[in-house]
Amino acid sequence: MPRPYSECSAVLTGSSGGIAFEIACQLAEAGVPRIMLNGRNPETGRQAVERLQRRVPGADVRFTTADMTRHADAARLMKAAVDAFGGFDILFNSIGGEKAPGVFERVKPEQIDAALYSHLGSVMFSCLAAMPILIVRGGGTIVNIASDAGKVATPGEAIIGGCKAGVMMFSRTLALEASRHGIRVHCLTPSIVRDTNAYDRVMADDFSRKLFQRAEAKARLGVVLPSDIAPLAVFLCGPGAAKITGQAISVNGGISAA
Repeated sequence: MPRPYSECSAVLTGSSGGIAFEIACQLAEAGVPRIMLNGRNPETGRQAVERLQRRVPGADVRFTTADMTRHADAARLMKAAVDAFGGFDILFNSIGGEKAPGVFERVKPEQIDAALYSHLGSVMFSCLAAMPILIVRGGGTIVNIASDAGKVATPGEAIIGGCKAGVMMFSRTLALEASRHGIRVHCLTPSIVRDTNAYDRVMADDFSRKLFQRAEAKARLGVVLPSDIAPLAVFLCGPGAAKITGQAISVNGGISAA
């Protein structure tokens, strides 16, 4: 049975802003007292810690600079959480690439390498570093962010779609392997999400802006914000989801029924 939120500690990668930061805030609001944030920019991380502490006074919030595309950095982040909190029960992975969508024929080989490490390798490195800690802890929850691009084929998203499909299958398979240790693994698959750096990046590019403007027009329930995704992540990490694992859940405002 998962621990009550009040007894948990959480590690969130790529969490100095956007989806993961909002989830960190809502975990703290739900009663998780110890939160480890992560990113590559120490100043942005410092600001994120201050913002979360203003929103949830009394929360023990830390930040560790680490590049999750490197296994050594992922292991260092997990060790920092153990040193600070004695362990952790929740791992949320939200790491993405820097390139906006584009047709595959124009892709450079080095962009494929970068995408594989940023979208897929980073999640695997994080989970690999966390698993021994969660096993010793007696269980826990891992939630990975993928994308509906891994469920629905979309022109211009061949690389990210392939990588995110990999994240989903990795998460499902890990869920089966890890269940014997009391560890549950899920995957959230949003489409377009406003108020994020990724949104600003794709909207700054002519090709991807047209692609995502069409997607936004299909979001009959409203274009998704980080605050729409966070409650689901918080639920999946808590006792109410004790017997749920291996799910890949779309949060897309009705763009598709993937």
